[in-house]
Amino acid sequence: MAEEWGYLVVWQFRPRPGTERHFEKTYGPDGSWARLFAKGEGFVRTELNRDLKDPQRYLTLDYWTTKEAYKAFRAKHAAEYAAIDSECEALTLEETSLGEFSRVTG
Repeated sequence: MAEEWGYLVVWQFRPRPGTERHFEKTYGPDGSWARLFAKGEGFVRTELNRDLKDPQRYLTLDYWTTKEAYKAFRAKHAAEYAAIDSECEALTLEETSLGEFSRVTG
C-alpha cells in the first residue's frame, strides 16, 4: 500500500513555447524534481497535471507525509533544490505557488 500523505504542495506553471515536452519530463513523476524529492524522508509522490481548458497551464502536486518532513527536506537539500530551480528557469514563463495544504481526515 502506498504511503499515506498528509501534506500537499501545489505549484502552477506555464512552460515556454517549444519546451513543453522537456518541461513535462522534468516536472513529471519521474523527472528531476521527483528524483530530488525522493531523497527526502516522508516524500510520497509528485503528480503533473495539465489544464484541459488551458493546455499551457500545468499544476504540480507534491505529496508528503507531514509538513515537518517537507520542511526538513527543504533544509537538508537547499543547495540541490536551488540548483535544479535555477536550471529549470529556462523552461518556464510563469511559476506560481498556489499553496501548501493539509489533508482533512475524518
